[in-house]
Amino acid sequence: MTKVLTDTRSIRIKGRSFLALVLSPELPLEGWLTRLDDLASRSAGFFLGRPVVLDVEDIEIDRARLKDLIGELAKRNVRIMGIEGGRPSLFEPGMPPAMKGGRPAPDFEVPSAEQAAESAKSGQGKPAEPALRPEPQVVRAMPSIIIKEPVRSGQSVIFPEGDVTVVGSVASGAEIIAGGSVHIYGTLRGRALAGSVGNASARIFCRKLEAELLAIDGVYKTADDMAPHLRGQAVQLWLEGDSIMAERLN
Repeated sequence: MTKVLTDTRSIRIKGRSFLALVLSPELPLEGWLTRLDDLASRSAGFFLGRPVVLDVEDIEIDRARLKDLIGELAKRNVRIMGIEGGRPSLFEPGMPPAMKGGRPAPDFEVPSAEQAAESAKSGQGKPAEPALRPEPQVVRAMPSIIIKEPVRSGQSVIFPEGDVTVVGSVASGAEIIAGGSVHIYGTLRGRALAGSVGNASARIFCRKLEAELLAIDGVYKTADDMAPHLRGQAVQLWLEGDSIMAERLN
């Protein structure tokens, strides 16, 4: 007996964009995994529960080594949602799917111990004066959101369209991710990532700095890298080149 389909209801399929981290491994992979472990140890849970894309375009890797790398990342609670830049022969059933067409974003850099020490010494610097341009500039208003209550541990506020202002505090284990600047009118104990979609002029402001991790335009600074005299203080942070600068607010 032939069954006639009489239900005319359609299946709803939606498009939606999500913010994902992109990891770009470097050879030798053992050394790169060691540096990844260093970041994870200084910012516990940073990769936990996050969507991650693995970019292998710039390294020579075969299928067996790629599978081993995915397994090593899984041991570190880094779950790969897709692989970018891989040739078709790298893939087999059961592996994360091939991905392409992602919008370019800044690289994530983990500072070495020497770079961290140098960055800490420069923590009292002041931002350079902006260069004057002969032509007039059009200033466009950037969208912003205001969070009127504290952000608790385990919560994430993600707003890639513009600035995020938190009237209260940001607890340890919580995070703020903004396409623009981040303003915290309480204590910042969790993580704050400003300029997350490529905005080097973004800044981070907080009334009391106790952060686990800070980032501006993909350049990261963990708690161990921060100048001791800035902790517990009202601080603003900005980017100069590949270094995060900081000064106390009066």
